[in-house]
Amino acid sequence: MRVTFIAHSGFLVELENVCLLFDWWKGELPPLPDKPLLCFASHRHPDHFDPRVFSLDDGKRQVRFVLSRDIRLTERNLNKWGVSAETAEKCVSVRENETAAPLDGVTVETLKSTDEGVAFLVTCGGRTVYHAGDLNWWHWEGEDKAWNRNMEADFKRFIEPLRGRRIDLALAPLDPRLEGAADWGVRYLLELAQVERLIPMHQWEDYRPTASFLRAYPQWAGTVLSVERTGQQWEL
Repeated sequence: MRVTFIAHSGFLVELENVCLLFDWWKGELPPLPDKPLLCFASHRHPDHFDPRVFSLDDGKRQVRFVLSRDIRLTERNLNKWGVSAETAEKCVSVRENETAAPLDGVTVETLKSTDEGVAFLVTCGGRTVYHAGDLNWWHWEGEDKAWNRNMEADFKRFIEPLRGRRIDLALAPLDPRLEGAADWGVRYLLELAQVERLIPMHQWEDYRPTASFLRAYPQWAGTVLSVERTGQQWEL
């Protein structure tokens, strides 16, 4: 697979028969291959969803949109976003703990997020890609201790369906704002599932936590890939 980091939590993953575009809201898209395109939005936060994603339904390729249920496809919103009735029919609205088949040969499973919306587990052609959205172990210094304990319990419960699952590519938050707790979610995921490659995201263009993580946990050096810039690509 070819993976392009667009910005923040936005990625384009090119598989043999389909392209997966996750949480694109800013940054320049690379040239899109002539393949079916699945566009995912994990939740409504503006750093994960922008209505311009619907402009990719331009007649050049087969397109489907898989959207968290909190992105409300009301008539008012569709009009505000300039989404045609034809494009609206190409949208699949999902909530947590559902399974959908937006295209032949593609299965999408969802997990509940510890913030809003869902995380995605996409299986196609024998490959599995996980995009966490905002499903993360959020631990904020200065936050109420009970809140942080509840967050830990929720994160571990919501991500439990991934236990023992083989994941070819995981895209998961490593947020520098969490300071010493930034890597807790990533470490838990790596120990929970059989992750072949993991690319950190949600870093607010501060990529230093990845280097810090790899210095602290060199055993994951072959698994966790360093992000250095927007537009970076990997051939996996």
